[in-house]
Amino acid sequence: MLPSSAGRLPHRRVKLAVVGGGSTYTPELIDGFARLRDVLPLEELVLIDPALDRLEMVGGLARRIFARQGHPGRISWTDDLDAGIDGADAVLLQLRIGGQAARNQDETWPLECGCVGQETTGAGGLAKALRTVPVVLDIAERVRRRNPDAWIVDFTNPVGIVTRALLTHGHRAVGLCNVAIGFQRKFAKLLGVAPDQVELEHIGLNHLTWERSVRVAGEDILPKLLAEHGETIAGDLRLPRTLLDHLGTVPSYYLRYYYQHDAVVEELRSKPSRAAEVAAIERQLLSLYGDPALDEKPELLSRRGGAFYSEAAVALTSSLLGDTGDVQIVNTLNNGTLPFLPDDAVIEVPAAVDAAGPAPLPVRPLEPLYAGLIANVTAYEHLALEAALRGGRERVFSALLSHPLIGQIDYADRLTDELIAHNREHLTWA
Repeated sequence: MLPSSAGRLPHRRVKLAVVGGGSTYTPELIDGFARLRDVLPLEELVLIDPALDRLEMVGGLARRIFARQGHPGRISWTDDLDAGIDGADAVLLQLRIGGQAARNQDETWPLECGCVGQETTGAGGLAKALRTVPVVLDIAERVRRRNPDAWIVDFTNPVGIVTRALLTHGHRAVGLCNVAIGFQRKFAKLLGVAPDQVELEHIGLNHLTWERSVRVAGEDILPKLLAEHGETIAGDLRLPRTLLDHLGTVPSYYLRYYYQHDAVVEELRSKPSRAAEVAAIERQLLSLYGDPALDEKPELLSRRGGAFYSEAAVALTSSLLGDTGDVQIVNTLNNGTLPFLPDDAVIEVPAAVDAAGPAPLPVRPLEPLYAGLIANVTAYEHLALEAALRGGRERVFSALLSHPLIGQIDYADRLTDELIAHNREHLTWA
């Protein structure tokens, strides 16, 4: 939820830096900063990206969005990381190492082995982690040298593994995902209430979560929500209504890769990859962004993904910098919250967020149906991080063998070779 008015920053002007600022998704973030300027009063926003041609188009639109909405903050852009992060109170990471071309590979070669092709889980998710973790840690170290008190907000997938890398290396970091805020907004609309009236009991790991209760005015209305809107929710998740009734919870749509793995593989094999679809959308968006008359985010951007990321980013950053203690759903260290996981695991749960960072709220004991899968994927994430940090074919193989979507010797062996072959240019040890 957004911080209360008592926790806002009326007397402090804030500088933010966005690494990956040339993303076609950045105007969504800019629109949120403009609309919510009373919550997070930005004085300066720097977009950082090595692709200067994209930066100029995205940055020009960003300035026009601020101007249209009367935001007084300054927007600049640069391909110089050190200059861009200098003096920033918080640094937002939204990177895609290898671009949509690498994503397209992540989503296709695993299918050839009979496994889900997806950019955040399974073999494709591991490939993205191996490309991403070393780059993010280099950026974080440079942030620490220049601004030791700055917060790093990570929206870069796979968020759980990347955030774990940052935290285990001692960085002031919090992971952020838009799944929870998406559910909050969806449920609020179904119930006919304001989003800030909806409180979620959101539990699990990044992209492996369930909504265990949905509270409005202190009352858990999840049973009523499922009874009256179960078909709609199940349809949006592309999961059977009977599963939701059996669980009594609402799983994230990423659970479909686990609950219906084989059906999803056949479906993905029958159509172009999501990366190909997004690449086409991005080409159209960049054409629109180059129009000097455009001064608002275009409707087409809603098809790009990441809905409500801007609201979540504003809320989290405001809580960190404003020392509010507001409850946000974030990725942070377990530290005993889920007793069956190691303390250095990164979980995605509601937490009270202040200037010291997130403090997870107490969690009810988890049923084995959830705890078992969470523990399995946590073990994979540990091995994935080891592979990302230390490299080597054997570590990649171990991570793939441990993943519940793979777990067979022949699959893991073949996927290891495919992963290395498709990502050799990004792997210094290969």
